[in-house]
Amino acid sequence: MSANETGTNYSIRDEIREFWSERAASFDQSVGHEIFSDAERRGWHRLLKKHLGPGNGRQALDLASGTGVISHLLHDLQFSVTGADWSEAMLEQARAKAEKRQADIRFIMRDAENTMEPRSSYDVVTNRHLVWTLVDPVAAFAEWFAVLKPGGKLLIVDGNMGRKTWVGKLSEALSRVTGKTAARSHLPPAMMERHRSIRSRVYFSDAMPASAVVDLLIDAGFTDPVVDRKLFAINWAQARKMPLLRALDRLVQDRYAICATKPL
Repeated sequence: MSANETGTNYSIRDEIREFWSERAASFDQSVGHEIFSDAERRGWHRLLKKHLGPGNGRQALDLASGTGVISHLLHDLQFSVTGADWSEAMLEQARAKAEKRQADIRFIMRDAENTMEPRSSYDVVTNRHLVWTLVDPVAAFAEWFAVLKPGGKLLIVDGNMGRKTWVGKLSEALSRVTGKTAARSHLPPAMMERHRSIRSRVYFSDAMPASAVVDLLIDAGFTDPVVDRKLFAINWAQARKMPLLRALDRLVQDRYAICATKPL
């Protein structure tokens, strides 16, 4: 179905949900989605503990949880985890994985921009690679602020992937010379085109510098934002599992974590 069809209520939000639902079955096969090394897992644990502290049974809401990768990392650290996603196909994968690993993680279908979760009920809210997909980040950040307890922490892991790196420019130059398209994505061409189409119509359709995200978080009421670009352990572990150009691109991209606090 196309968002350009007339006479329907099919929207960009529906298209996003449909895209990720179609990705669900193969999502965990991709480096950068599931974790394929102990080194990467340790890197994620260090990042989460650095910004969120120990779990100690505290309540965590993992938004756009997908197949539950970040949810399981939080569970490893003894958080009481709720994973929320808008795609039932993703949730089916997440629940099956949790059952296999005997992890008591609650997975629910929710819209990240309107979770319908109780106000002031979570100690931490996390998400990975969600912010770039938001149609209305102002509404989303207000929602995340509302579900956090006073003193609670928000951790966003994302990046300015709309900014073309020197690796991307080199790849395009090589393609022009050789007449071959360099594979810098794990997606097939048709899916990659849909990905580009979606990106062109969301709020951060071009670039997404950390400073722009921070500004919106402050407007939503968050305080003490910290931008952390020290993600080398994670990026290096992922790059080692990738083809050369994708690996180089991963290492030079502007990837970051942003942690912010709801005031007491």
